[in-house]
Amino acid sequence: MAEPILEARDIVKNFGRVLALRGADFNVNAGEVVALVGDNGAGKSTLIKCLAGVEQPDAGEILFEGSPVTLQTPTQARELGIETVYQDLALAADLDPAANLFLGRETTRGGVLGKLGFLDNGAMHREAGEAFESLGVGLQDSNAPVANMSGGQRQGVAVSRAVTWASKVVFMDEPTAALGVVQTRHVLELIGRVRERGISVVLISHNLPEVFEVADRIEVLRLGERVAQYRRADVTMEDVVGAMTGAISQEGAA
Repeated sequence: MAEPILEARDIVKNFGRVLALRGADFNVNAGEVVALVGDNGAGKSTLIKCLAGVEQPDAGEILFEGSPVTLQTPTQARELGIETVYQDLALAADLDPAANLFLGRETTRGGVLGKLGFLDNGAMHREAGEAFESLGVGLQDSNAPVANMSGGQRQGVAVSRAVTWASKVVFMDEPTAALGVVQTRHVLELIGRVRERGISVVLISHNLPEVFEVADRIEVLRLGERVAQYRRADVTMEDVVGAMTGAISQEGAA
């Protein structure tokens, strides 16, 4: 098998007396969609935060392209090409989609004006428009603040921002949790387009039908440990539910 692009080994994370991760393992290969599933309290979000540099593990090892790395901040993860779309989307509601796409990475104008901090809004809007079009994100008014947009459009902006800057891995934490049927379909199609670009997607979700639609592999966390990993084509939803609830306790082949 190919070497994982991102791997976690025996990750331990405590929050006071609460042991969130008890030696969790995880891996994602280049250009695949991996679903990370588990019941509430399984440690999914904590594990992702460790891999995204938001939290630092108390023990264990993270490897990127086969080499150990220490991710003390989200910036360090981004420098490796790792981006995250959180449930709250982390968008600036009063700014338009282009401004959100370049938030923290603004393009300045050339020459003296750039040195004075003047932004090149035209260039940012052009690049943002190309990014949204390439990913199939339809925006009725690209100049409107994202606060006026639908949940699906806001999710599209957040995913586009992550994909624009990611070169290796994108984490998506419950991306369809608050969306309707049509908006959910757009997000699932968007995940497929991201994979087509050769970028790995890690999907954190409770929705097993969606997981089985888009994932190549499924990894199951239970009580802070990985208890199973499967090729999606080799298992049923009942198998995954069994691993989530403890009926299946051994990791499957992956």
